[in-house]
Amino acid sequence: MARLAHPLSIFTQPHYWRPLLCCHYFKRTLTAGTNFSSLTTLARTDKSQEGGTTTVKLSIKARRKAFYESPEGVLLRKLNQCSNEGDVVQALCHYDEARKLGVVLNLDHYNNLLYLCSIENADVAQMGLKRGFEIFQQMLNDRVQPNEATFTNAARLAAAKEDPDMAFELLKQMKNVAIAPRLRSYEPALFGFCKRGDAEKAYLVDADMIESGIVAEEPELSALLEVSVKTKKEDRVYEILHRLRATVRQVSESTSLIVQDWFNSEYAAKIGKEKWDVNKVREGILQGGGGWHGQGWLGSGRWKMVETQVNEDGVCVSCGEKLVSIDIDPKETETFAASLSKLACQKEAKENFVHFQWLERHGPFDAVVDGANVGLSNGHNFSFSRLNTVVKQLRQISPSKRLPLIILHASRVYGGPAQNPKNRRLIENWKKNGALYATPQGSNDDWYWLYAAVSCKCLLLTNDEMRDHLFQLLGSSFFPRWKEKHQVRALTSTSGGSLIMPPCYSIVIQESANGSWHVPTVTSDDPEIPRKWLCATRSKNNSLHRYGHPPPSLTDCT
Repeated sequence: MARLAHPLSIFTQPHYWRPLLCCHYFKRTLTAGTNFSSLTTLARTDKSQEGGTTTVKLSIKARRKAFYESPEGVLLRKLNQCSNEGDVVQALCHYDEARKLGVVLNLDHYNNLLYLCSIENADVAQMGLKRGFEIFQQMLNDRVQPNEATFTNAARLAAAKEDPDMAFELLKQMKNVAIAPRLRSYEPALFGFCKRGDAEKAYLVDADMIESGIVAEEPELSALLEVSVKTKKEDRVYEILHRLRATVRQVSESTSLIVQDWFNSEYAAKIGKEKWDVNKVREGILQGGGGWHGQGWLGSGRWKMVETQVNEDGVCVSCGEKLVSIDIDPKETETFAASLSKLACQKEAKENFVHFQWLERHGPFDAVVDGANVGLSNGHNFSFSRLNTVVKQLRQISPSKRLPLIILHASRVYGGPAQNPKNRRLIENWKKNGALYATPQGSNDDWYWLYAAVSCKCLLLTNDEMRDHLFQLLGSSFFPRWKEKHQVRALTSTSGGSLIMPPCYSIVIQESANGSWHVPTVTSDDPEIPRKWLCATRSKNNSLHRYGHPPPSLTDCT
């Protein structure tokens, strides 16, 4: 019996896409969000003085209103609501009704429907897949030009049918028609191959992702790690652990279980060099800034894997090894400061941030204070007294005994509690000493205190975890490393409070010179809750000490 063609097979054929992408009718761009392209020719016709007609295009506002009230606009709002609620059944009802009424569906309609049909829902899984393929075929028949979301949703449908090969083919075709993939575009194929235990094909997807400049995050790396452990690919396990070190730093509970599975396995006990080049290990550590060497598995025999903690001096409670503080290249700091300034000028009123050249005249500082965060640390009323307490504490530990730079919004410098005579004297004293900068009205003071701390290469006192949209814009692996080494937190209490200084060691996966590993797990933001670490060691007899070459000491805690 002949094998039936896959429902998505036409989607991967170049002969389908070439005429579609070149066709003049489909040259218009259909972007995500509200689509007005079908309404751009809407017009009002009037008689001219000569008896002819004059076509007047509608304004953007009028086109927006017309689309909103049109059957297409009504359908899109209904599908958006279903998408937000994950209601595939209702979305399909809206779709069927629209087809009966002859409503013309555009890219946004189809992407909504394909997304809903591809999401996991045990109650309607089969119906969603069946209808998803049907809707997709209708989209092809309607000759609707796709975008990245279309390909990704189609790949999800293929993966849901347990066909990661088709999902990967869709990804390749997306690139062939010059549509840039995103991380989510790779997930259906990558996760599908990993779930199937097909490590080699998973590595091909990973290689394609790297070639496209897409950086894998923990879910993707965790899936690759798991399939590598199960298929006994020791070199891949080693490589992925280092990729986790470089990009994720601290692992989730689920990833930590996979790490434990590797070190506890019989196979891992057979892997490793009994002898190694000490100089290469030393050079690797120095070149990498400390905390890893990249020379492969060192030592032999069974691993001892335990869950443990690291004390405030950076010493592992289990094995007694002292973790290191990994260096940051000064050039990286300068590059990051420049990109931060450029981004701030784009997001802020440029003339406002340009005025912050004030920092060049009054800096550098040993510390910068996020004044609003500290003054509002109790979540209610702003307290200049609380702010002054931490300012004095920072001055005491400052090498130059200079006041830190306090960043405060202008409204807090000139209004509210600032009108109190005692607070006014405090503010004037800070100004006199060049230690206060009032950010302008309408500005986001986060840009100012972050830029000041980075450019001065100094400590930053804030309890802000720096996870919101502003900090996501930074999009750099440098930022979490910088934050770890420079952020000071303030604990307030009735007795006055205390400062929590940055750790004297790097909270990141560390590979030591004797072959042992320490893997930190993600913990809460509460600094008083101890972090769980995984400690994987082999017998001391198999370490570098056996050959009379102690591991190099790089950055000790002081």
